[in-house]
Amino acid sequence: MKLLRTLAVSVLAVALVCAAAYGAGQLSRGTSVASDDRTAADGGTPDTQEPTAEPRQPTVSPATLRPGPVLEPGDRGPQVRELQSRLFQLAWFPELTSGSYDATTREAVSGFQAKRGLRASGIVDRRTWGRLVAMTEQPTHDQLFNILRPGPAILATGSQGSAVRDLQARLKAIQWYFGDVTGSYDAATVEAVRGFQAKREIPVTGDVDQRTLDRLHGMTAVPTHEQLHNIEPQPGALDPRCRTGRVLCVDKSTNSLRWVVDGDVVATFDVRFGSDELPTREGRFSVFAKSRDHVSSLYDTAMPFAMFFSGGQAVHYSPDFAAVGYSGASHGCVNVRDYAGIAWLYDQVQIGDAVVVYWS
Repeated sequence: MKLLRTLAVSVLAVALVCAAAYGAGQLSRGTSVASDDRTAADGGTPDTQEPTAEPRQPTVSPATLRPGPVLEPGDRGPQVRELQSRLFQLAWFPELTSGSYDATTREAVSGFQAKRGLRASGIVDRRTWGRLVAMTEQPTHDQLFNILRPGPAILATGSQGSAVRDLQARLKAIQWYFGDVTGSYDAATVEAVRGFQAKREIPVTGDVDQRTLDRLHGMTAVPTHEQLHNIEPQPGALDPRCRTGRVLCVDKSTNSLRWVVDGDVVATFDVRFGSDELPTREGRFSVFAKSRDHVSSLYDTAMPFAMFFSGGQAVHYSPDFAAVGYSGASHGCVNVRDYAGIAWLYDQVQIGDAVVVYWS
């Protein structure tokens, strides 16, 4: 009997231990499930669910992610086109983009930086890019890739009046329009406008839109009363120093050069001079050197038919003067825009001939 009681107690003890273990396991499982349910209810991600997608990030321009300089010389591609187009909006770059960060682009960037008080490195850093973007609009696809479309016509066939006179006088100043200024938008005016547009890669319509007008105004000065009404300007009086011998007589007052031999005016040419920073020197000089196909070593520009009279200053043909007229300036030389005329004059002038530069 004693043995049976001992066995029964042992079996009962084992049963109690097993029951306790089972209960604890059920409690643990219930706690885990409840925890997962709460996680799901709170917006969490239980192990049995697929991960939720991360929030969509806003698109960022590659320029803002690029380490170091945003853009620099030698870069190519659409981002450079965007840079150039934005610079055009602020009149620092031509309208047509190239997608190549060349010397012209660097010069434009440097000018923009200097104007805004930034370090004029010519390299687009984050600060430069941020300032440029803040001041300009996002270019369109057409603007980025030079797909130019004509704008509404401001002047066209049949237009009359002072605006047409101004147009014709400006075209005449850069040798696209010939004949009298009439104030009537006729076939000759259409032909001149078409030629001007084709040369500047503007959509060729023969009508004047805003792009054509802006480009023409940028290349020309406001016409004088004489230019608007076909009144030939009268040259100023000859300086007394021009009346003896062989003289290139240069009058700053009338933008004229007269080839004078023994007091007789043989030929007259339109000329332009240096800027306020690089003025053409005044006084009496003499031609000390001639160079038919001269190229400036300082500015790396062509100076055909150069006749030097004072240091590096010379009388010579200027293709820029022929193209843009009086809206530009020389680096101190006396520019002539008549190619055939200066070629003829070059053959007449000899070393030692006088040059007089004066105001009449």
